[in-house]
Amino acid sequence: MLRVKFLPGLHAIGRWRRGAGVLVFALAAGTVVLGGAVSPAAHAEVAAADPIDASMRACLARADMSTTTGQVQCMDNARMGWMAAVDSAYQQLLAKLPPARRGPWQKSQSSWLASRDAEKQLLAAVFATTQGSMYVLAEADMQLQPVRDRALVLRGALANASGPAPRRPRACNADARCEHAMFDLNRYYRVLDSKMPAPSRPTLVHAQRAWSAYLTASTPLIDERGRIDIIGARVATIKRLSETVGNH
Repeated sequence: MLRVKFLPGLHAIGRWRRGAGVLVFALAAGTVVLGGAVSPAAHAEVAAADPIDASMRACLARADMSTTTGQVQCMDNARMGWMAAVDSAYQQLLAKLPPARRGPWQKSQSSWLASRDAEKQLLAAVFATTQGSMYVLAEADMQLQPVRDRALVLRGALANASGPAPRRPRACNADARCEHAMFDLNRYYRVLDSKMPAPSRPTLVHAQRAWSAYLTASTPLIDERGRIDIIGARVATIKRLSETVGNH
């Protein structure tokens, strides 16, 4: 079974702390380790001093942004900043790569964008079943983090664009970590599917198919650890949603 634990880092699960008579949302631990491999969130810790992160932390700490609306605005601003970083790194990567290597990255990026759009609909469906301001914040966080992760992946690819292409992964059924990760992903998916309101289940199916297309498009560009990173992040997302749906 896939081993999941949390390490200190920016990748956020909501944690509330009380201060100055108001509730302030603070970023907490949420980096996932899967079978000895580390999710993109853990690799993302190297960028903890990024100006986008620093600006978000400062925004979250402001007294005039201590309301739920203010905290969501801080995270939305960070998400837009990271999306700009995605676009910038992607354009720079295409410009730096030889023509023969551009096509696969274009396919990966278009499938990531489609997956992100489908995921937004899934998050809306899941969080529509919840009540409480903490879930409003959790939804904003879950929209932010995949964009941040993608920006860091593209920055990493840009930094290594002049080197050789990574060794392509073996088939998943030949990689025990990949098999275990997919087993856990399917297990949490079934739990989430069983808890989703019937009218919303097609949204889950669509989001999962879009994510699978993204994984398929990206696998030729990454090594086995990179594949585990993508699957591991998905395991954490589906597990979290399965534990969130219907909460009041």
